[in-house]
Amino acid sequence: MDVKTDFREAKIRRGKLAEAAPEAMKAFGSLKDSVLKEGTLPLKTKELIALMLAQATRCMPCIMTHAQNAIDAGVTREEVAEAIEVAILMGGGPAASYGGIVLEVYDQLKSK
Repeated sequence: MDVKTDFREAKIRRGKLAEAAPEAMKAFGSLKDSVLKEGTLPLKTKELIALMLAQATRCMPCIMTHAQNAIDAGVTREEVAEAIEVAILMGGGPAASYGGIVLEVYDQLKSK
């Protein structure tokens, strides 16, 4: 898996969708900006939640996006690993399989 190339390609596809459906993507971007800001929950916590939901739904572009956002928010590898443990508790085998993917994505993006 080449996460950096996959992530770049996902951004390109998202850009093409924004060109094709600008109003919907602008609205989605506004929702994202509204939700993913410091509040009662710190951004770091929100990004861990988003990353684990991406894991649970098996959305690779979401995993890549929120792994990068988590890195940018200061989430450590140890915090990601502990959050993956909770996801495995709640999601069983599929969560364990995708937990390894999440950790690999985090590691590759962190090593830029």
